[in-house]
Amino acid sequence: MDQKNCHCSIQCTVSNCAHHTAQNNSCSLSQIRVGCCDSVPTSCKGTECASFQLK
Repeated sequence: MDQKNCHCSIQCTVSNCAHHTAQNNSCSLSQIRVGCCDSVPTSCKGTECASFQLK
């Protein structure tokens, strides 16, 4: 992954994502989409990064 595209304001520890930048645990995307796993989420467990792509 090209380190120049690192966006340090989007912190991420999901190392098996294609957008993960391991050097500083961030995302290479300029923005991400957050989606719901539950119909009515009541905690962070009910949400997910909808921009995730498996390496």
